[in-house]
Amino acid sequence: MKTEVHSSAVIEGEVKLGQGCFIEAFVLIRGKVNVGKRSFVGSGSYVLGPASIGNRVFLGQKITIGFPLQKQIKQFQKGTIEAPWTGSESTKIGDECIIRSGSVIYEGSNVGEKVRLGHNVLIREQVKIGDDTMVGSGVIIDGKSVIGSKVSIQSNAYIPWNSKIEDHVFLGPNCILTNDKYLMRRSYELKGPVIREGASVGAGAVIMPNIEIGAEAVIGAGAVVTKDVPSKAIVYGIPARVQDDVPKTWKKPLE
Repeated sequence: MKTEVHSSAVIEGEVKLGQGCFIEAFVLIRGKVNVGKRSFVGSGSYVLGPASIGNRVFLGQKITIGFPLQKQIKQFQKGTIEAPWTGSESTKIGDECIIRSGSVIYEGSNVGEKVRLGHNVLIREQVKIGDDTMVGSGVIIDGKSVIGSKVSIQSNAYIPWNSKIEDHVFLGPNCILTNDKYLMRRSYELKGPVIREGASVGAGAVIMPNIEIGAEAVIGAGAVVTKDVPSKAIVYGIPARVQDDVPKTWKKPLE
């Protein structure tokens, strides 16, 4: 397998390309970056180190890996650092991931193996995503959130800072998780929801800050969840109320 690098690509710093990589036109790879075997980097993409890209990873067109933190941008504006991408937190993309065009992953995030991202996904700093998770187009995952393995997040969902989503969770399209109880009107420690293993959240549902959704619970489409939800309960409505129990014959999502 021969590694191919387009003549217009810029590769600088401590960059190591694995055997059989394909680097398209106008790619920038800068800093301390390892790219694994047979990985593809699409045209116009940036990979800013320190970063580790696994084996057989597909990065589509115009993707940014290792986007700099706000504090680095401000330091650059003040002239205290030479460039805003002089990061210190490593960004990691596991083996066999597929990251489609327009997506941005901030410095310090860790994406597991076989994760599939749609188009125009935004993942902020220090996010952790487990193996075999699917993230739909237009999804935003804000910083310091933890996403488990075999999770399905449908298009245009929003996950705020400091949220936790365990394994085998389904989040429907356009669902919104929140983390600010007082809408910036008073001091409040931002706490996103905790969604336990095997729970499902329907399309357009809204989960209020610091709410816990119990294991294998089901939240109906359009529900507004203002209180903790017991395990294996079915809730819906505004505000959401327990309506029934999950049938014993139902399985966890992606099980």
